[in-house]
Amino acid sequence: MCMGNDGWCGEELIKLAPGGDSLAPGYVESSPSFDDAPLRGYSPEPSRTVDGGSLSGLISAQSPRMREIEETVKQLGFSDVPVLLLGETGVGKEVLAWRIHACSRRAGGPFLKLNCAAFPSDLVESELFGCARGAFTGAFENRPGKFEMAHNGTVLLDEIGDMDVSLQAKLLQVLQDGEFLRLGGNERVKVNVLIIAATHCDLQQAISDGRFRKDLFYRLNVVNIHIPALRERREEILWLAKHFLSKHAATSANPPTPSPALCRALLEHHWPGNIRELENMMRRLLALGREDLLMRELDSQAVHRHTANTRPQPEPLLESREDLSLLKKGNLAKNQVETEAILTALKTTHWNRKQAAVLLGADYKTLLYKMKKLGIPNRRFSRIA
Repeated sequence: MCMGNDGWCGEELIKLAPGGDSLAPGYVESSPSFDDAPLRGYSPEPSRTVDGGSLSGLISAQSPRMREIEETVKQLGFSDVPVLLLGETGVGKEVLAWRIHACSRRAGGPFLKLNCAAFPSDLVESELFGCARGAFTGAFENRPGKFEMAHNGTVLLDEIGDMDVSLQAKLLQVLQDGEFLRLGGNERVKVNVLIIAATHCDLQQAISDGRFRKDLFYRLNVVNIHIPALRERREEILWLAKHFLSKHAATSANPPTPSPALCRALLEHHWPGNIRELENMMRRLLALGREDLLMRELDSQAVHRHTANTRPQPEPLLESREDLSLLKKGNLAKNQVETEAILTALKTTHWNRKQAAVLLGADYKTLLYKMKKLGIPNRRFSRIA
């Protein structure tokens, strides 16, 4: 049966398969109920506007891994070190960055975000470091960048893995010395900011490819937090769905309550878009009010994923056989050439193997090995025919 007010419909209702990737079939005692997913154990911050965008601030601590992350965030409140947030797109890296800021000694200061992948490198430099008067056409006065505006606060560098390498050296200077030059300027600007970097990229691979500086990685990687994908913390799905329906219900006159069938479909979905995908799906449910459309969409994606996973891979055997055939032909041709060369040398030297080896420019033992390998008989006393 479902658990009471102490938690989500958990192990007594549904047991997750190993790895949390899908539900273990045949382990359902009753259908999952949306009403049994209480909004308890989370920390909904007031809506916050950051760079013109709405930031929910929802922090989930329903799963063991997220509870560990929450404890790490609380501990970070007593320090002032760079933080690197890793995870797939849509797992909530920006929300967690805001949470780190809110729990830190800088909570009263500004929190500014820049998506490094959203602008060309020259605009990213101007946005981060500002520009000096006369730096380019239209720059009639000094303009502060994010770092200056976030003085005594926090800067979130989202998608840091996509930052141009030329800018990474300038960012490294900020981390090392707390100062920089505005674009086109020659006056050093000192700032005191907490830098949080986030990315879905594999930075180690980016370093190997020459797209990310190793020294910058080590400067950022003081505290490393990997946010698990939603499919790895399925116990939060119904809980988050209920939160998003409540959050966006103001735009819907009659917000629907998902049926047990839809709840099960939500629990079994792979969620490649993670929390962002779940939120958009709940908004779609509120807007259309038709659960059957969502069920059809989830079923279609499940079939597509199953087909992709079970689709036979292109048969490599024919290509391998062709390659093997070519290799054999090449070896046969090589052996034939070597046999003819050895036989010619042996006949020329009246089957004197030492002289044949000299004639061939080969070691005597090598010649004996080749003769044995190629099946050339030892005709010690034979003469040229």
